[in-house]
Amino acid sequence: MRLTTRGRYAVTAMLDLALHGADGPISLADISRRQEISLSYLEQLFAKLRQNDLVSSVRGPGGGYRLARGGELINVAEIIDAVNESIDATSCSGKGNCQSGGVCLTHYLWDDLSQQIHRFLSGITLDGLVHQQEVQRVVLRQAEESDSASC
Repeated sequence: MRLTTRGRYAVTAMLDLALHGADGPISLADISRRQEISLSYLEQLFAKLRQNDLVSSVRGPGGGYRLARGGELINVAEIIDAVNESIDATSCSGKGNCQSGGVCLTHYLWDDLSQQIHRFLSGITLDGLVHQQEVQRVVLRQAEESDSASC
């Protein structure tokens, strides 16, 4: 089982938005610069996030994106689901055709693990991540790196 860059980048970008969006909309270019994610990749991700009502866009000068609802109401599993990322530990993508068209001996074990992971990520909100000490340390480091790069 692997969470691909699509899911990782979507969560990272949404967390960046939650951290920096208090003063207004955030441009994808700003997220791209801070998180070192390709702008074109972010555009693809944010189209899906917008379709799933996780972000809203603001057009015009000073425009960008903002969370569609409070960070306490958006969980990590929802973000991953929005970008069509599956958290699936089975070898058959949950279809139950892992061994000659039927379920294999360990299918239900891996399926249960997938469900446990999804439940775990459903219990983690953007707001919860924003308030983690480790996240705040990274935010400070990124700000320092940005300040030194602009000198």
